[in-house]
Amino acid sequence: MRSLELALLGAGKVLFAGLVFGAGLPVVYALAMRALTIGSSTVVDDGGRAHTQPSTLGRALAGLLIALIVGGVVLGLVLIVASGFGKAVSFEHVIPTIVDEK
Repeated sequence: MRSLELALLGAGKVLFAGLVFGAGLPVVYALAMRALTIGSSTVVDDGGRAHTQPSTLGRALAGLLIALIVGGVVLGLVLIVASGFGKAVSFEHVIPTIVDEK
């Protein structure tokens, strides 16, 4: 019975990581693109073409969300590379650090 519990616990961790890195980052990207529409204005030029100009708040929020995505991708790459070198990534002091694997 203990092995079933451990298998479900491991499956839960894999599901969580898949949601965060697999589906979570595209959702954050979609929110960043949506943030560009906050307070945006549309201007029609002399040729009759419409141009949308995002507000400063929308650009700042989108930039913050894109920075979060880049951080997630970099952290994922660090985890992969560290495990390839026989190291582990520790979050003991909140900031991820590479340590020897135990």
